[in-house]
Amino acid sequence: MITKVNPYGHISLTNDYFSGLVEQAAKQCYGIAAMGQAPAESVVRSALRTGSLPPKGVTVTQEAGKLVIALHIKVGFGLNISTITQSITHRVKDEVELATGLKVSRIDVYVDDVIAD
Repeated sequence: MITKVNPYGHISLTNDYFSGLVEQAAKQCYGIAAMGQAPAESVVRSALRTGSLPPKGVTVTQEAGKLVIALHIKVGFGLNISTITQSITHRVKDEVELATGLKVSRIDVYVDDVIAD
């Protein structure tokens, strides 16, 4: 959960909200075949730390008041991975900053698989 303080009080945004927002923005980008899942080691570590399983393919944390987003994706075969990841990075950053008013420090995109049609 990430909390933002403004003159009217505190706003708390859950990880489910962020994962849904990021997932929808990423899925609208060309070349995304599916959202991936973080490696099993990361899933177990996150579950032990937070007490719940992380959302599929999206992890959002906060460092120095800014968001750090990790995305695990699967892309279509024969597509330019660099172009896809740049597109996702720009779109997700814009969508999250517009919807929440929070600044995004960085977005790490992990291509877990290439899927043939």
